[in-house]
Amino acid sequence: MNMRYTSFAVVIVVLSGMIAGAGEPNDAALPSRERFHLFLLVGQSNMAGRGRLAAQDREVHPRVLMFNKEDRWVPAVDPIHFDKPNVVGVGLGRTFGTEIAEASPEITVGLIPCAVGGSPIASWEPGGYHESTKSHPYDNALRRASQALKSGVLKAVLWHQGESDSQPGKAEVYEQKLQMLIVRCRTALAVPGVPFLVGQMGQFPERPWNDAKQLVDSVQRNLAQKVSQYAFVNSDGLAHKGDQVHFDAKSYRELGRRYALAYREMTNRRG
Repeated sequence: MNMRYTSFAVVIVVLSGMIAGAGEPNDAALPSRERFHLFLLVGQSNMAGRGRLAAQDREVHPRVLMFNKEDRWVPAVDPIHFDKPNVVGVGLGRTFGTEIAEASPEITVGLIPCAVGGSPIASWEPGGYHESTKSHPYDNALRRASQALKSGVLKAVLWHQGESDSQPGKAEVYEQKLQMLIVRCRTALAVPGVPFLVGQMGQFPERPWNDAKQLVDSVQRNLAQKVSQYAFVNSDGLAHKGDQVHFDAKSYRELGRRYALAYREMTNRRG
């Protein structure tokens, strides 16, 4: 009699566990490693995304995944970043991934979101600390990228950053720090020739650039002369969301398309 009640209780517990887990997201089915093309998204808030969400940003593409906060591969829907949950929104990453996937039906795209809003480039060094998010941007990105690379092949690093370094004393050393970051990423992840794409900061008429921001922009624009497999993605004609700092959702989507075009042009040149 006791055994019968015990068996019944076990069944109830198992069924309860199944019901409780029914609504939890499952890990996405992954392709072979060679067909899983990964892209590391790094920088500050304009990489993370602060655009207003719309229904289209929540649509699932069957071949575009993201490495979520729990280090699991799930369908890529905005917001894909989680650096500042209260303000994060539409970014450039999802559109970039969709464009790449549509251009290559044989692959699946995996996005590795690691951007941190407000982070200066100094925090993208080993041991670098970002006070406002209590995080180590570079160390965290390296750990997540290394974990993600167990499933696929890193195809490019996408960087959008510079606003936090557009001030006297920081802009003057930006070129050296960005070059070192590129070398460091390629070396640490054992991808010496991986493309590195840099997006231009917002050009908003209501907020003219100072000399320091002009200098950072010049570094980003001209670094292709010193660094191989490097591309600069312009922000011409893009609009802000009303704060004169962050792009609006439409502009983020367009910026994602521009990154994708720059990446395809670069890889086509390589053959």
